[in-house]
Amino acid sequence: MSQPDKLDEIFRLQEALNKRIGVDTTQMTDEQRIHWVLQYCRAIQQETAELVDSVPWKWWARYQKFDKQNARVEVIDLLHFLISLAQVLEMTPSDFYEAYTKKHRVNLARQETGYHAKDENDSRHI
Repeated sequence: MSQPDKLDEIFRLQEALNKRIGVDTTQMTDEQRIHWVLQYCRAIQQETAELVDSVPWKWWARYQKFDKQNARVEVIDLLHFLISLAQVLEMTPSDFYEAYTKKHRVNLARQETGYHAKDENDSRHI
């Protein structure tokens, strides 16, 4: 038996998890989408702060230790909210992958040219 596509499975699992708590991204109005984009952005900010707390960012403090295991958990928490956000924005796994690869090519081009000036138009095709 073949394994499901990993990204498809992540999206499926996240959709099921969100539906368990009453968040159905397939039935949202634009007003609800705006609300949930903000909610997930706030959650991502909080999880990022928790990730930062997993590394010794206070260079003057000797008591801090690198908590690699917790940092990994925080990265997964970030992914949960990022996938939820993508779903609120009505992205499928295919949309997500396609946008990622297009943006990746933009980033490579920026690195090759030195990225001396911001150009919002270089990402409009994504």
